[in-house]
Amino acid sequence: MAQGKYSRVDGKKSSCSTATIVVVVGVCLVAVWMFMSSSAAPGQTPDLPAATETKQKVTANPSSQFEDNSGDLPDDAVKDEGNQETTQNGGDSNSEESNTNEVETNTNTGDESSSNDEKSNSEDGNANSDSNEGEKSNSSDTDSNESESSNSENTDSNSDSNETGKTDSEDEKVKPDEKVEKEEEKQTEESSGENKTEDFSAATQSEILKETNTQNGAFSTQAAESASEKESQSPSSSKNYKWKTCNVTAGPDYIPCLDNLEAIRHLHGRSHYEHRERHCPDESPTCLVPLPEGYKTSIKWPRSREQIWYSNVPHTKLAAVKGHQNWVKVTGEYLTFPGGGTQFKNGALHYIDFIQNSLPDIAWGKRTRVILDVGCGVASFGGYLFERDVVAMSFAPKDEHEAQVQFALERGIPAISAVMGTIRLPFPSKVFDVVHCARCRVPWHIEGGKLLLELNRMLRPGGYFVWSATPVYQNKPEDVEIWEAMSKLTKAMCWELVKVNNDKLNEVGAAIYRKPTTNECYESRQQNEPPLCESKDDPDAIWNVQLQACIHKVPVDSSVRGSEWPKTWPQRLESPPYWLKSSEVGVYGKSAPEDFTADYENWKRVVSKSYLNGLGIDWSSVRNVMDMRAIYGGFAAALRDLKVWVMNVVPVDSPDTLPIIYERGLFGIYHNWCESFSTYPRTYDLLHADHLFSDVKKRCKLQSLMAEVDRILRPEGKLIVRDTVETIAEVESMAKSMQWKVRMTYNKDNEGMLCVEKTLWRPTEVETVAYAIE
Repeated sequence: MAQGKYSRVDGKKSSCSTATIVVVVGVCLVAVWMFMSSSAAPGQTPDLPAATETKQKVTANPSSQFEDNSGDLPDDAVKDEGNQETTQNGGDSNSEESNTNEVETNTNTGDESSSNDEKSNSEDGNANSDSNEGEKSNSSDTDSNESESSNSENTDSNSDSNETGKTDSEDEKVKPDEKVEKEEEKQTEESSGENKTEDFSAATQSEILKETNTQNGAFSTQAAESASEKESQSPSSSKNYKWKTCNVTAGPDYIPCLDNLEAIRHLHGRSHYEHRERHCPDESPTCLVPLPEGYKTSIKWPRSREQIWYSNVPHTKLAAVKGHQNWVKVTGEYLTFPGGGTQFKNGALHYIDFIQNSLPDIAWGKRTRVILDVGCGVASFGGYLFERDVVAMSFAPKDEHEAQVQFALERGIPAISAVMGTIRLPFPSKVFDVVHCARCRVPWHIEGGKLLLELNRMLRPGGYFVWSATPVYQNKPEDVEIWEAMSKLTKAMCWELVKVNNDKLNEVGAAIYRKPTTNECYESRQQNEPPLCESKDDPDAIWNVQLQACIHKVPVDSSVRGSEWPKTWPQRLESPPYWLKSSEVGVYGKSAPEDFTADYENWKRVVSKSYLNGLGIDWSSVRNVMDMRAIYGGFAAALRDLKVWVMNVVPVDSPDTLPIIYERGLFGIYHNWCESFSTYPRTYDLLHADHLFSDVKKRCKLQSLMAEVDRILRPEGKLIVRDTVETIAEVESMAKSMQWKVRMTYNKDNEGMLCVEKTLWRPTEVETVAYAIE
């Protein structure tokens, strides 16, 4: 059987020819010793470690071993790449890789048996010398299977050779920033033998890798092997990328597409918040954003909902302006969030229950699962909705209230920097169960109701608009005027005012409107104002599309999305949407419903068998997650039981599957990865990219994308990349040049996977970004 290609974390490999000679000599010495011994029967090895016998059995019958343990990565797919460095420093680990290469290239039964015997000896530290000498060097020259299973964070038995990619000898030899924590070095050696039965089978490797790209069966290609080897042999490979620190007016808070000050200066007007919209530079920057002085590891959820480090977001303006409304307060070295807001000074949970009591049909966490929170402030409303099993996509303009979205993200609450200005928001039509606006001060009624009609586009038929603002409960002349204008507009839009209620505790009120589920009202209106949109107007076309003051008709065909309400949560998560047709082909080539199910089953297997235990990630420290190329949202769905939220990003040039993601009770956004994302720096704990980088580099610089990844990822945050071998090598090289820790890498059949961790390192050289300087 052809075996998968192994890779070490520092991208280096040892000489196969030298290693082979050492292996053969070692085997011969052991054989001679066995023959000469008078106390052992033929075939016995009484002085060898007990693990040898176990490994020989595993090697001899791999199919039965992996029969019930299908997972993400094949058993032979993961290995460190620090072997060459160890060898150069006097180590005896050559036998590991030469042994692996023999397994890959030898197809005859006899050759396989021979290489298996060599591997079993090599794995016990006896391939390079006699058994005594092998035992002496065992602590530093342990084979990749034993050393990888010693990672302290790999609590699942799948983790021994599949994922971690760290040898003990490498821990002693590599640079300090590539060392594994001491806890990872000192796991018991016995686990290397015991964990074998949980490894991933090559026959049941990740389905997504098989479906995403054309496969080469069990064989790699010479081009891929040579390219990977040349890359790994190049001592200066990680020095090809020169990084500098960005010198910009925004400093540590730099968002390239929102801080393009030169473009903003040339705008003809700002009355429609054009200056808060995206104005991306022609080429995305390749410099790295500096860290705030005194930056600390973010506080874990759920404590972070109430308390974050002041040094991470050192802004006090909002605390001074809104402190009396319980938005945010400065408390020593912390910023604290009492859970209040302008409309719920006595706490978000009370306000959330007030809405539910006002209209029980809202049914938080059952009928209502995905909401849009407009003008979110510090997003306490969305932060406390998690307790009701609801996810809120919160947004607000950058710097309208200093760092409000940055506060939300640092707390671990979903949010983006965006504004309702002149273009459509980056969300599909008919996807939000509820849209909420708590005193968001958006002039809904002006210009033909253009902004409210944008909410109507995104609101699901039968969904609710919860408007909690002063015109609902105050009688000041301005409020009365706005209320009358809103009443006229919502009636013309055929929205039904189902409830107006007052919260006596907070002394506020809320009006709740319902979007129609049929077109009868539209067709019976005496005046076509606001007008119905033209039939050629696609409500799902959003990227740089201008807002239109028109109403899109409601779908009534039972086979069309939006004609029925989704199943209640959590049933909707696992069920293919009713409008996915069996006659249509899905992204991976199966019928659409079958494609959906296969994708979900695959990601459940990948997450449970590999990601949760095989990458050495402490998931209790992970809160903000982004899937940079989501398809059906299977990755996010597989993380459902963790205390995380996932921003599912569908690239604008990928199949438009974002409505499916919303239908199953998840959320996401459209984005062009040749531009920066609309979020503050250091806002995500984990980024996941499945075959994104190889696609992006066809259109723009891969180095710019890596700079953007560095910008939005927190220090100690993880990046998981699944892609072609060539692309994995490029990403790994760039990550090393940024002094990131490579936690795991592997490649097989021209497909690869990489897990790296961002560090606190920043370049000493500075690059001034002229268009971002005041």
